Amino acid sequence: MSDVVILGAGVGETLIVHEVPPQMLKADRVTLIRQDKHYQFVPSNLWVAVGWRDRTDSEVDLSGIMQRKGIRHLTQGARRVDPDARHIELNGGGTVVYGYLGIATGPGLAFDDIEGLGPDAFTQSICHIDRTTQAHAVFEARCRNPGPIMVGLVQGTICFGPANDFAFVLDIERRKRRVRDRVKMTFVTPDPYIGHLGLDGVGDTKSLMDSEFRNRHIGWVTNARVQRVTQNAGSVEAVDDNGIPRKTRELPDHFVMRRLDIEKLKAVE
Repeated sequence: MSDVVILGAGVGETLIVHEVPPQMLKADRVTLIRQDKHYQFVPSNLWVAVGWRDRTDSEVDLSGIMQRKGIRHLTQGARRVDPDARHIELNGGGTVVYGYLGIATGPGLAFDDIEGLGPDAFTQSICHIDRTTQAHAVFEARCRNPGPIMVGLVQGTICFGPANDFAFVLDIERRKRRVRDRVKMTFVTPDPYIGHLGLDGVGDTKSLMDSEFRNRHIGWVTNARVQRVTQNAGSVEAVDDNGIPRKTRELPDHFVMRRLDIEKLKAVE
């Protein structure tokens, strides 16, 4: 008998637990360890952030699915992996022994690397459904009190597509709500040009996205290095190809709100 343990939180571990069982012996056992019982489809967070979808539209309760497939499903999350003892320590106590371990936990977001970054400070994130619902609350508040917003990526990002997609989603929604003239959008990216997408472009994305951004009146700062974010602005440094600073800009940003303000907003609603 072999114990196969999958440690994960998203699409990677969900695919693994579906692919592994058919290749195992009947006596083998698969265990899935994650932080909660819900799988969230992260790409749909773009829509949740502007109210096109509710979080329940992008979440699936995995409990019944895992039970039908005979997979042990633990939702307390892992605290530590001990490769020498070949076991995983769970949050709140207890261990799980493994013969084979698959790790598909996804990225750990380093908000602390930049002053003022992150949902607990002055920026919003759509990388997790909990943070996305907070971003939606902020978006609704800002539509009632329109102002300029800064959207994009910071240095060190490894996944560029969602931020570019979100810029277009925000543009559509600000038009629908007739606030585009009062919500000036600036896209910030460490990419050397719009349409690079961290891949040196895909086909003709350079000219296509450059044109679309211009047509939609979305400004941009490329080769950008975000220095810090405050409650009302972001300090962005444009660098040359050698990383030497060329110009620093203070971009006004109203798509920010402190957690204290969020709690006040919820109380009012």
